[in-house]
Amino acid sequence: MSKPITDFDVNNLDPFEALVWQFEMGADEAIADEPLDRFKASESLRQNAANRQGFGANGRPGAQRPAGASARPAQSAGTAGPAPIAAGGDGGFLLSDTPHEARQSARDAAAAANSLDELKAAIEKFEGCALKKSASNTVFGTGNVEADLVLVGEAPGAEEDRQGLPFVGPSGKLLDAMLRSIGLAREEAYITNILPWRPPGNRQPTTAEVAVCEPFIRRHLELIGPKVVVCLGGSSAKTLMEEDRGITRLRGTWKEISFADGKNAALTAMFHPAYLLRTPEQKRLAWRDLRAIAQKL
Repeated sequence: MSKPITDFDVNNLDPFEALVWQFEMGADEAIADEPLDRFKASESLRQNAANRQGFGANGRPGAQRPAGASARPAQSAGTAGPAPIAAGGDGGFLLSDTPHEARQSARDAAAAANSLDELKAAIEKFEGCALKKSASNTVFGTGNVEADLVLVGEAPGAEEDRQGLPFVGPSGKLLDAMLRSIGLAREEAYITNILPWRPPGNRQPTTAEVAVCEPFIRRHLELIGPKVVVCLGGSSAKTLMEEDRGITRLRGTWKEISFADGKNAALTAMFHPAYLLRTPEQKRLAWRDLRAIAQKL
């Protein structure tokens, strides 16, 4: 094992030390053909923000707006909310001004989708979440689109990101076995995630990232119209159940999730298969939850 690198100037590391440092920081996988200059991207965002506020890149006031003119063009009634704003410069991120505006943009795009195909296309076009820039694929969902049971995980992992499908690694194999234990094949259920893009290094998604993508998963569920929705893991449970409690307290509890079309579905939570792989003694509780799910179906 390499010796941890501390107290250094990252710009003065030799190539091997730089590689070790990146690995220790969580950059354990190459996911793009070319590196992304994040310093340049950050500068592009700052420059774009300054331009919107009426200042040039040098910090001096830019052209003055006429008196009474707003910073943004007025929108006519019934039009969609503000579209994501592109940062200037090559390699810059494409982000909305704020997480609130990005969420509104996602809400508008999701509401306009009248089918799963349209929703998938809307997510693939969406530029309001920076996770998309570092992910290899958009992971939408898989399974029976008319399923009575929908399972919702947190976010794609490394293997899911490579293949563009949810739950295809070791966690997916355990999930398949869990479904078989209650008489269901994977193809009979529908599987998706709260986030369609993998967070770098499999880190925990931020609150803002989850909030921005939440309208997509809620519309996803509406278009399928299942009888039962199962949250796999704490992040999924907190988002859909709108609770602050952890998965240990939420698992095995039941609520109703309401959709915009007036329909409802039974909603519950259970441990994520990845957690069960690390903590097999909790499988007895998972089996109890699976039996309750089978009874609801």
